[in-house]
Amino acid sequence: MIKPCRMLRGAMLASWGICLVFAQRLESADPSPSARPNVLFIAVDDLRPELGCYGQKHIHSPNLDRIAAAGLVFRRAYCQQAVCSPSRSSLLTGTRPDTTRVWDLETHFRKALPDVVTLPQHFKNHGYFVQGMGKIYHGGFDDPASWSVPWSAPKAPSYGLEANLELIRRKTQAARAAGKTGKAIQQSARGPAFEGADVPDPTFHDGALAEMAVAALREIRAKPQPFFLAVGFIRPHLPFVAPKKYWDLYEPSRIQLAPNPYRPQNAPPYAILEGGELRSYDSIPTGHLPDALARQLKHGYYAAVSYMDAQVGRLLDELDRLGLRGNTIVVLWGDHGWKLGEHDAWCKHSNCENDANAPLLIAVPGRKSAGRTTDALVEFVDIYPTLADLAGLPLPGHLEGISFAPVIDNPARPWKKAAFSQYPRSSGGTPLMGYSMRTDRYRFTAWLQRRNQDQADAFELYDHQADPQENVNLARQPASGELIDRLLPQLRAGWRGALP
Repeated sequence: MIKPCRMLRGAMLASWGICLVFAQRLESADPSPSARPNVLFIAVDDLRPELGCYGQKHIHSPNLDRIAAAGLVFRRAYCQQAVCSPSRSSLLTGTRPDTTRVWDLETHFRKALPDVVTLPQHFKNHGYFVQGMGKIYHGGFDDPASWSVPWSAPKAPSYGLEANLELIRRKTQAARAAGKTGKAIQQSARGPAFEGADVPDPTFHDGALAEMAVAALREIRAKPQPFFLAVGFIRPHLPFVAPKKYWDLYEPSRIQLAPNPYRPQNAPPYAILEGGELRSYDSIPTGHLPDALARQLKHGYYAAVSYMDAQVGRLLDELDRLGLRGNTIVVLWGDHGWKLGEHDAWCKHSNCENDANAPLLIAVPGRKSAGRTTDALVEFVDIYPTLADLAGLPLPGHLEGISFAPVIDNPARPWKKAAFSQYPRSSGGTPLMGYSMRTDRYRFTAWLQRRNQDQADAFELYDHQADPQENVNLARQPASGELIDRLLPQLRAGWRGALP
């Protein structure tokens, strides 16, 4: 059995993008504005690849399925860190978390990368009208350089029932009386984890956002230049609040609980945590959740997905009404996956497949891949170069991903050898970073000491051919030593070593 080994710091850092420049193909000139496609860029918070277009017919997602029918479904797309701000910062800059230096919810990527050109900024710099609304960057952050006009978001209540709004008011008053301020009040004054009030769609953020986006499309259509419109929906992020009609789409007794409500065997105890984000909501206990509560939570999550889906449908309908679909790339992505009781845990915040694997749909007018799926391994850092490539724009040299436009043309073609994610942890007071590699067959994770990345604290190894739920860590089995010896150099080579 291989023991936690010394791994060359320089090689590891190079693998994950510290001071890296990947040589991309550069175009000598932009195409004329009239020849450029528009881009409708739809971000969704906490969305699992549990949708109709992913073969999950128990989910009512007809509008996301419309995008899939007109485009390509990526079954194996991976975020670079499974939490909002690191994932979004990585995608929107086209660089990885060790380059953005964003591993938490407190740091803006401009601190480490003050001059980086973001994805929307790149389109703006090449003649596009670029507008952003809703949750694109993480809440509380924005990036004015990214937009042609100031970013905007609707103001809407968190709940529709007066009893829940009153609960928040009482908890807020109690938190202030206790001397709490800012985010500490927000953490202490959360309401219930789910709600199904009989209210109109625009009552909440996503319905109001859809109205804003429809209005923006009508205004943008009259502009002489192509557009890049970024629309960020917040559902199905907690709390699972959606109008009652979306709850009514699901029969509670038919909702299946997670098939593996237990932690991975032989995994380090810090690999997957129970989900403290959920426990911060009112009346959610710690530890294993009762089946009835788990089923209510899943019901709420599904309702929130269908509510968001209906708002996406409003955007697609408006594109059709305005005659814009024929020259508009539509891309929809969830910022990371989410656990709904798998591994006896909830939320994101890990390197496991449930968290790192997220939905990615892209419909490009005129491509022959419409209605197909692909198992090509792609990463969210690839979205920036792909959209620029499809629009005929030059690719900046700072990018740490590669355009997957060839996969859109041929979904079955050979592609990347691996996709990479990471997540920080601590063990016994020692800060760690878990670097995770998903190959065609395996997920392999090395937990490295952050102050001395030559040292590995633990390994995880899951065989997706035999164990797609990642229930048994093979890394501690003596028979896995030879396989780990093969995977370590691949992990050390990082993303550049995995390119097609």
